[in-house]
Amino acid sequence: MAAAVGRAWGSRRMEVAARSCRGSLPAWWGLLRGLLLAVLAAGSCQGNSVERKIYIPLNKTAPCVRLLNATHQIGCQSSISGDTGVIHVVEKEEDLNWVLADGPHPPYMILLDGNLFNRRVMLQLKGTSRVSGLAVATAKPSPPQGFSPGLKCPNDGFGVYSKDYGPQFAHCNKTVWNPVGSGLSYEDFDFPIFLLEDANETQVIKQCYQDHNVPRDGSGPEYPLCAMQLFSHMHAVTSTVTCMRRSSLQSTFSINPEVVCDPLLDYNVWSTLQPINSSGKVDPEKEVIIVATRIDSHSFFWNIAPGADSAVSSFVTHLAAAEALHKVSDVHLLQRNIMFTFFQGETFDYIGSSRMVYDMEKDKFPLRLDNIHSFVELNQVALRNDSVLWMHTDPVSRLNESVEVQVRNLLDILSNSSTGASVTLQEAGYSQPLPPSSFQRFLRARHIPGVVLTDHKTAFQNRYYQSMYDTPENIRMQYPEGLSPEETLEYVTDTAKSLAEVATVVARALYRLAGGANNTSAIQADPKTVTRMLYGFLIKMNNSWFQSIIKPDIKGILGDVPQHYVAVSSPVNTTYLVQYVLANLTGTVVNLTKEECLNPEKTPNSEKEMYEYAWVQGSLDPNSTSRIPYCVRSTVHLSKALSPAFELRQWGSTEYSTWTESRWKEIRARIFLVASKELEIITLVVGVAILIFSLLATYFINAKADILFSIPRDPGAVAY
Repeated sequence: MAAAVGRAWGSRRMEVAARSCRGSLPAWWGLLRGLLLAVLAAGSCQGNSVERKIYIPLNKTAPCVRLLNATHQIGCQSSISGDTGVIHVVEKEEDLNWVLADGPHPPYMILLDGNLFNRRVMLQLKGTSRVSGLAVATAKPSPPQGFSPGLKCPNDGFGVYSKDYGPQFAHCNKTVWNPVGSGLSYEDFDFPIFLLEDANETQVIKQCYQDHNVPRDGSGPEYPLCAMQLFSHMHAVTSTVTCMRRSSLQSTFSINPEVVCDPLLDYNVWSTLQPINSSGKVDPEKEVIIVATRIDSHSFFWNIAPGADSAVSSFVTHLAAAEALHKVSDVHLLQRNIMFTFFQGETFDYIGSSRMVYDMEKDKFPLRLDNIHSFVELNQVALRNDSVLWMHTDPVSRLNESVEVQVRNLLDILSNSSTGASVTLQEAGYSQPLPPSSFQRFLRARHIPGVVLTDHKTAFQNRYYQSMYDTPENIRMQYPEGLSPEETLEYVTDTAKSLAEVATVVARALYRLAGGANNTSAIQADPKTVTRMLYGFLIKMNNSWFQSIIKPDIKGILGDVPQHYVAVSSPVNTTYLVQYVLANLTGTVVNLTKEECLNPEKTPNSEKEMYEYAWVQGSLDPNSTSRIPYCVRSTVHLSKALSPAFELRQWGSTEYSTWTESRWKEIRARIFLVASKELEIITLVVGVAILIFSLLATYFINAKADILFSIPRDPGAVAY
């Protein structure tokens, strides 16, 4: 008991002593501690405030990235830490002299006017170390002389013509299809190139240049100067063979493999007029007519691929023709089936079509090549002269008598179907080869009667093929001013009426070709459907119609600005939307609950092997903010659009496409003011001096800490 009392009394005395010691701390000690806490709090709350004051980020940009094939690499990249240079605005060719020779502050970041973004200028910049990067301002209006960074002979070497088949037509010897093609997209640049999509950001850069970088009286401007930094370092180098081998080795031996490139891939979309068993095989005696088009495009810059004439005009027409045919009452009685096919990746050496042919040959597709009766392809149909649509055939296969008879019948049916329409179909000429088309990949495998419909007899009408300028304006889409988004969606443009006419002619011809005997005057494509599709695929994907026809779980795909690049993640937005638009236009609304629609195999008489079911969002309820969902049954399916070269691991193939896209860590751009080298050196020296002084001060303070920070003892305190 006495011991416990003693311990308690001693404890209270120690607490009193401690309070006494704390109370005797100098006043500056508390002030210093408060100041440190305030500094730490400010740093944690506004850790990047200094960066925000130094840099202005450019948020609306599109980079040029690196692509690779079996033999080489194309595109652009920055160094691993980004490339920096003093900004110089180039609005006319004479301005290049400052960058290439006269300017005293290399390397330069060039802000290039879009009208100067051509092969001649770019090769000048490519050959100098005085350029560290390029920002391209979009030309408005589009360059009147045309602009196509694609090849003059698209997909050369991967079509049907070669030294063994029609050598006189190989390598575009007979017809140069894309005469304005500069091949710029297929060059390799060792500096970053970005597209400036926002005119406001372009103006900010120009203002910074005007304020700081404009040469005065022929002499160089004084510091500080306005500079730009671009980050777009690519992980893959050399070729697809090299990058795929590295990725394969990483995957084999590393726990955390670092993949450096990915194959370009996606899905083809296909549907049939009469349902077929998608998991089985079509009867060898059953004939099928294939209607085809491509749904992808490309430009110099990553994911900037509007493709108005090169892709959208043809696949929208195709969709409208499919809708018109499905409305015909006797389609289930037709002698031949019709397959509507939308190929992905055709820009890059026919990825989608070559894969479908490969799958047919290997019995991995419901159809075999022997089932194909004939082939009709829509390929650039918006820019017609005098309302003429040209019919292209293959002169080599037509040397075969039986093929010639079938091709002639096909041409006659198409020509007769245009009678009375505002569209006239004419044969391009017996000696004229096929233009770049998916049909060529089928001809490589088998002699199939076929026709490719285009708006050009020889060279492309489209002066902006595979470029950022292949926009709605290129196909003359015009809307009255002052329309709301909903009114614009529903407004029927002249372009929509024109393409609906083409769809009508195609639908009537297909009906006749499939064995239809009734009058075709009732077969009519709907211009309202066409105008909705053009608006959605070219102007604004996130519209009320697209919202109503897709599944609720993929509504995030509806971005504002449509792009049609094939990419490496699949399905891309375009594929999804073509799939659901086709299902909406050709499918049937069925009375099933959500549970039954999502699990049709559990529903009696669903015929799951014949149909696909989709539970879609539906339109908004007029009396509330909720939607009225429903179930759609259709014959729309997806099939792989991955080059067989990757399935076979033949990364150096010359038979199949081998295109891959490099991976990267970050893509960004920013501008800032840069000081002179002298000031930077002075700042560095002063900073190092302060650092050394701080280290020495810290060392001496630490060495004398027992003297400097000793706590005076209270003379009244007694230790026990």
